[in-house]
Amino acid sequence: MSAVPSDRSEQVPVIVCESGRLRVRRMVLDDGEFLLRQLNEPSWHRHIGDRGVRNLDDARRYIETKTFEQYRTLGYGMNVVELRASGEPVGVCGLVKRAYLDCPDVGFALLEAHWGQGYAVEAAAAVVAHAHDALDFVRLAAITTLTNEASGQVLVKLGFRLEDERLRTPEGENLNLYFRRREHASADRAGMLGGKE
Repeated sequence: MSAVPSDRSEQVPVIVCESGRLRVRRMVLDDGEFLLRQLNEPSWHRHIGDRGVRNLDDARRYIETKTFEQYRTLGYGMNVVELRASGEPVGVCGLVKRAYLDCPDVGFALLEAHWGQGYAVEAAAAVVAHAHDALDFVRLAAITTLTNEASGQVLVKLGFRLEDERLRTPEGENLNLYFRRREHASADRAGMLGGKE
């Protein structure tokens, strides 16, 4: 049984940032069905990992214990990416704090049905701009599995630089590690967000 949300923001979507076609908003409990689908896509398992979410109750528990906890303790976390025109969820994008990194990590994943339309670049560019401008982070990190070339290409388009091709996590996983500093922000924002600063 799901706990009753303790905060109104956990019931009503809060917009984090927007781009030309997309809205990035905080997750709410009603996103459970979408998140269940997202976390069980083959690409999620291959590039991010199995989170053990198998049913709607698992998905809502994940939102409550992982996502809402990050919002409460850090002020940021993973968000839903939806189409502005219809409100349809197409993926997730946001910031994650990892113990082995000294700055927030930009993460993103799209439902496979929405690949190839530029949504990953557009959503991540909006989140990066928000992280630099609204949250005042000078430096951002990003990680990918060694075989996830598509996400690496997205990061390079956003001004991230590959710093370590074999970062070893405390869990023993090897990852590619990227970093980006604020001074790269304005050119990328102009290109990825439709020329708006």
